[in-house]
Amino acid sequence: MQSRSSRQPAHDDQGGDRDDRTARLGEELAAVVAGARRRAVRDGDRQIDTAHLLHTLLEADPQARAAVDDGPRLARLLGYLVQRSIGYGLRWQGSVEDSGAVPVVAEAAGWSPLAAGAMEHACERAARRGDGRACGLDLLAAIVADPRARAVEVLAHAGIDAREVLARVEERTEGRLAVGPACAACGP
Repeated sequence: MQSRSSRQPAHDDQGGDRDDRTARLGEELAAVVAGARRRAVRDGDRQIDTAHLLHTLLEADPQARAAVDDGPRLARLLGYLVQRSIGYGLRWQGSVEDSGAVPVVAEAAGWSPLAAGAMEHACERAARRGDGRACGLDLLAAIVADPRARAVEVLAHAGIDAREVLARVEERTEGRLAVGPACAACGP
């Protein structure tokens, strides 16, 4: 019997080589994207959404975890995300995550429009900082920027205000635009 994850294509969902897409990501963030893809496939979701990205990012990136919360709300959030992966997200299956507030990236099959836009926004943040590769804090800022994103909904259910998360990310990266990478994952 073939596993669900073995059905993943050798190329990305836009028809290009995965290395082309992940070339602008730091190594750690490329692993986050791969983990989100596996999570979406395992959960039977048609698309990778911002909640998949948030879940995998929190598991993989200590700086992103600290920017979200460092107390009991983080444990509640992680528990909520696990519940989503084992059935909570069923109400989202078959629907597309798109609020219209973030520009839709053309031909983003396999990615919700918001998740695809967040990936682009993360890379743009890195470029403004003078870094060619996005890191976890870039992605975190991008996925909490739209108040109608699934990641923001999940944060709210855990009692975490996405605007506060975004402010903490900005605080951690403020003043670093001219001096280089904003986080360890963004290395040269």
